[in-house]
Amino acid sequence: QVQLVESGGGLVQAGGSLRLSCLAPRMIFSTFRGNTMAWYRQAPGKERELVAAISDTGTTTYADAVKGRFTISRNNGKKTIYLQMDSLKSEDTAVYYCNSENGGVRFWGQGTQVTVSS
Repeated sequence: QVQLVESGGGLVQAGGSLRLSCLAPRMIFSTFRGNTMAWYRQAPGKERELVAAISDTGTTTYADAVKGRFTISRNNGKKTIYLQMDSLKSEDTAVYYCNSENGGVRFWGQGTQVTVSS
């Protein structure tokens, strides 16, 4: 069963912006609301890394590489999280994955490609 569906990736020039979305269509509202949600990314030849996370209370965490440029947010009513990416750099090129976690139970989306041309 598909738990998380990402969208919004694409090709953008350096300095541009993209907004990623992650919908949890099959997750019940109370479960989604209690989950910590996050965005990870994996560039070719590199390990998957945390980009940003948002807790059930709205506390956010960011990787140093994206602080001040990316913003994670959530809309519990829509069972959706977002990643607003501004001032994109070529090193942001990667497949971006949505993740949910609660009590050690994790789900991953299928990923969406973000390519930043310099």
